[in-house]
Formats: sequence, structure tokens, C-alpha cells
Amino acid sequence: MEKPQVIFVNSMSDLFHKEVPVDFIVRAFHVMRRANWHVFQVLTKRSRRLLDLDSKLRWAPNIWMGVSVECQEYTCRLDDLRGTGAALKFVSFEPLIGPLPDLNLEGIDWAIVGGESGPGARKMEMEWVIDIRDQCLKAKVPFFFKQWGGVNKKRAGRELEGRTWDSMPPIEIAI
Repeated sequence: MEKPQVIFVNSMSDLFHKEVPVDFIVRAFHVMRRANWHVFQVLTKRSRRLLDLDSKLRWAPNIWMGVSVECQEYTCRLDDLRGTGAALKFVSFEPLIGPLPDLNLEGIDWAIVGGESGPGARKMEMEWVIDIRDQCLKAKVPFFFKQWGGVNKKRAGRELEGRTWDSMPPIEIAI
């Protein structure tokens, strides 16, 4: 069998939005389980609903579950994520709009950091990114730095302290 592919889908929607019917979510998980040659990354800001529905979901190693944490106010989403049966749990610190000292990264398998982009984008401070990176290194959590963001994210680039950070969890741990 070929090595699984990681699928990056940016649909700008949230599977765990309150208006998405539970049976639709259950069916989506069924489809993802059946397509086990792919790795699906599901990202939500609605971590409470995710946790509430966890017992109705049949998790599979190819379904990676993540939550967005953009500032200190939303670090509770990490606790909700840890309470799920997802085989691989990740956090997207994007758009990062505030410092996140003293993160509890226990049970987190991957961290992604990125700045806000587009018109009106809020600035992300380098110190915030470095702090998260250092916390990930200490906790042995793979760290992926996606972008600085800004009005022209391509010009801003994605280097942090002179290098790119592309760490990902080994796919083998999920498949």
C-alpha cells in the first residue's frame, strides 16, 4: 500500500458549527474513515461542541483533530481537544494575536503557528512565535511555522530566526 497523503483543505467552514447537523458530522467521519489512504485534518474553533459530540464519533488514525487558539482567552480549547478520542491532536495558533506563555502541550502531537493575513491584519510579534516554538521544543511537540502574515504574506515570508520550521508528526503514529 502507498504511503498515506496529508490533505490540506481550506474550506473556511467549521464542521462543528452549531448549525451543522450531528448526523452530517457522523457521516463525514464515516467517509474519512473509509478513505483511510488519506490523512484528514479537521480544525475547529468550536471545541466545546467537539467534546460534547466525541462519544458519537468513530475516530480513526487518519483523522487528525485540531483546535484554533489565537490568544490566551482560548487556551481552554486545548483541554477540550485532549478530552477527545482523536488519535492525533494538533493546535493551530493562527492567527496568533497575543502571547501564550505557559502552554500545557501535554497530549498535543503537533503545533502550527501563523500570523493573520489580508487587509487589516493584526501584527504578530516575533517574541510570541519564539516563545511557542521554544515551548514546543521543550515538550517535544513538532513545530510548524506557517507564515508571518500581514497585508502581503508572501513578502513577509515564513522564516523564523533564519530558517523555516516544517516539523510534522510522523504519519506512521496515526496510520
